[in-house]
Amino acid sequence: MRAAGISTPRLDKMPGMFFSANPKELKETDHSLLDDKTHKKRPKTFGMDVKAYLRSMIPHLESGIKPSKSKDIRLSVNEVMQWSQSLEKLLANQIGQDVFRSFLKSEFSEENIEFWLACEDYKKTESDLLHRKAEKIYKAFVHSDAAKQINIDFHTRESTAKKIKAPTPTCFDEAQKIIYTLMEKDSYPRFLKSNIYLNLLNELQANSLK
Repeated sequence: MRAAGISTPRLDKMPGMFFSANPKELKETDHSLLDDKTHKKRPKTFGMDVKAYLRSMIPHLESGIKPSKSKDIRLSVNEVMQWSQSLEKLLANQIGQDVFRSFLKSEFSEENIEFWLACEDYKKTESDLLHRKAEKIYKAFVHSDAAKQINIDFHTRESTAKKIKAPTPTCFDEAQKIIYTLMEKDSYPRFLKSNIYLNLLNELQANSLK
């Protein structure tokens, strides 16, 4: 993909490609940067249609990218390189989550990240909604007949079944930890060696030299 040049002289030092954005919003952003004389120099960032990129890498799958609230999403080389530092940093980044989810789909193990994300969301649930949400997560991922059954031992499965009868925000913690460790030791190292990750990083690095 070619970098989209921006006419404002100061921004010419930050070549890049952007996700679809409203021209008016870009113009307002330019002015805010020019008016702020104390604005610190930011790392070079490059936008790309990540959803289209993932579909090109895995043509038979939907990318799993969620619609973003922001119309102007950009990625920096440093940001993507940080994904290789730890699974924690990868999952802390929304686009990183989406790219990793697509990789797991290619390996038919997307239930792992879906369960992990469901558990993260569950912990933020209000107490009066815990029971309903706990049942939903249990039936979707933990039950022995679950359509997206996660790979946990019998003891943990039984223990979780008992805990959701009187649900607390931590009743899935044991199972979530097992799945996180599984992703960290199994899927994550392969992700860092995959074309999905390496090609994305290489493309951003190439754009940074233009």
